Amino acid sequence: MKAVALASALAFVAGPCLAACPIELSVYSGRDGAAAIEFRPAKGAAVTNAFRLIHGELALDGFVMWSEGIERPNGILSHQCPDGDVTGPEYDACTVWAGVIYTIDASGEVGLLPRPGESAPERLLFPDLAHAIDTFPDFSGIESKLSWDVFNLSGCQE
Repeated sequence: MKAVALASALAFVAGPCLAACPIELSVYSGRDGAAAIEFRPAKGAAVTNAFRLIHGELALDGFVMWSEGIERPNGILSHQCPDGDVTGPEYDACTVWAGVIYTIDASGEVGLLPRPGESAPERLLFPDLAHAIDTFPDFSGIESKLSWDVFNLSGCQE
């Protein structure tokens, strides 16, 4: 009985702390625990958010740039892209996933990834991410356990 009360108290305390976490310090976990997404402050004017996806032995670098016109947070995850002046075909070859990053709140309302300085949302949706990782040619010898495209807020880096 004491364990239940303690767990309830910790959930109550942890909830507000995570809700106040800015997106650039947030950490998310996949539903099956096979992957994590860690946001970090972005460097540069065009990139609004930077993140890293850790999935088993893989570490993929990601960034977000907002589109013009109808604004959308377009995320890109890459694996071992060359440094320096990269051509379009070279960049395409190292891009694992690209798409709009959505948020999902407790009531199921869908929104867009917040900009830096805004609170981290409860859940993120990376549409078709699991399929993109499973079919990326460089990962053919790696068994993927990523089975879902939704990530839940699990921590805040301080």
